Amino acid sequence: MESSATLIAPPPQPPPPPQASARQYGVTRPISTAGPTEADIQMNMELEKFLIEEAGVYESKEEATKGEQVLQRIEQIVKDWVKQLTRSRGYTEQMVEDANALIFTFGSYRLGVHYPGDEIEMLCVGPSYVNGEEDFFFILQNILAEMEEVTELQPLPDAHIPVMKFKFDGVPIDLLYASISLLVVPEDLDISDASLLYDVDEHTIRSLNCCRVADQILKLVPNVEHFCATLRCLKFWAKRRGVYSNVIGFLGGVDWAILVARVCQLYPNAVPSMLVSRFFRVYTQWRWPNPVMLCAIEEDELGFSVWDPRKNPHDRTHHMPIITPAYPCMNSSYNVSQSTLRVMVEQFQYSNNICEVDIVAADVDDLRAWKGWVESHLNQLTLMIERDTLGMLQCHTYPCEYVDTNKQCAHSAFFMGLQKKQGEKIQGQQFDIRGTVDEFRHSVNMYMFWKPGMEIYVSHVRRRLLPPYVFPDGCRPR
Repeated sequence: MESSATLIAPPPQPPPPPQASARQYGVTRPISTAGPTEADIQMNMELEKFLIEEAGVYESKEEATKGEQVLQRIEQIVKDWVKQLTRSRGYTEQMVEDANALIFTFGSYRLGVHYPGDEIEMLCVGPSYVNGEEDFFFILQNILAEMEEVTELQPLPDAHIPVMKFKFDGVPIDLLYASISLLVVPEDLDISDASLLYDVDEHTIRSLNCCRVADQILKLVPNVEHFCATLRCLKFWAKRRGVYSNVIGFLGGVDWAILVARVCQLYPNAVPSMLVSRFFRVYTQWRWPNPVMLCAIEEDELGFSVWDPRKNPHDRTHHMPIITPAYPCMNSSYNVSQSTLRVMVEQFQYSNNICEVDIVAADVDDLRAWKGWVESHLNQLTLMIERDTLGMLQCHTYPCEYVDTNKQCAHSAFFMGLQKKQGEKIQGQQFDIRGTVDEFRHSVNMYMFWKPGMEIYVSHVRRRLLPPYVFPDGCRPR
């Protein structure tokens, strides 16, 4: 694991000044305050070239400029939308003039690790009289639907964090909404101000905390440039290793950011090449389910529930707690199962059999909706297989979709690796999971918006018989 990391470390940075280590970051003292050696600096120079020229994890200037222009355009759209609503509801002309909405970014874009082609995650903050149910997911949705620049519009009002997904001038956007308890949203609104959480519902808190958590992470690392370079590298590694997906039960962007930030706290003067190596050293020795925290969990008079396994029985069931640093502090990795934790720790080195999930629909629009539904249920298949084999058959769902260009229909394929539990004596050599697969298919087919043509096929193939389209360049390695 460590040797793999040294091949993809992030760009070099100059060592921080000695006073950088004077402040303690995090809930414990640092493991080491040592800075880089000449060898570390040289390694960073080599790895910077790899990341820029081969890995392709940096946006071009043109892409970055286009993203900024899209941000400005969407902010103007939501400002006009709020003014339109204010006027239509009979408020005074002064109220119409003062009416305002703001756009804040979060996720990889806010953290400075945005990949080419990644979605830009945005939060729209509006006044108290503009709600999410009707105003955002109906009126604003209709406004966007009528715009030529907007394509692939997909509202998800019932998601854990309600979101509107679309492309604006070809740029993927995830847009959230939060209505705060103010009649007028000031231009200098401080999103980190805890008073914004007064008198709002849980959906609003989750939406606001997407931005609040990102900002807090950046405040809790000793060197933001080193953090960003290291996180960019670890994202690349995690995607290559097939463990970057919170939907399937691995880790998402905020989880990886918190893990990297904690290592930065433990080695405050290290440069990125050192931090990547220390990352694997720290987390191969981490005793889960001990939580990873960037700061102490804050209790507050607002009374919201925070992650606390002493008080909350459900929190005791979490396998890999990664705690968000903004109030109310929560476990962002609640989807992790025993299997996905094992995969992330052991890297799933041995897989014997492969299970292919093929998703088919009548056209690309139906496929997009159908695929999202099926993908969100793949973690259930993992849990069902663990349940029905008493944990003796272990699973690794690879969080990438594949397309067989020889097929004429609109389809996507996902693959799940299966292996017998290592070190256990198992009676017999085979597992019959046909009933498990049937149960999974039945639950998936309960999709409320099912249309003719939406089908799912689950089949079993040996690893040596994997189709060529799953391999780079469509060529099976010898």
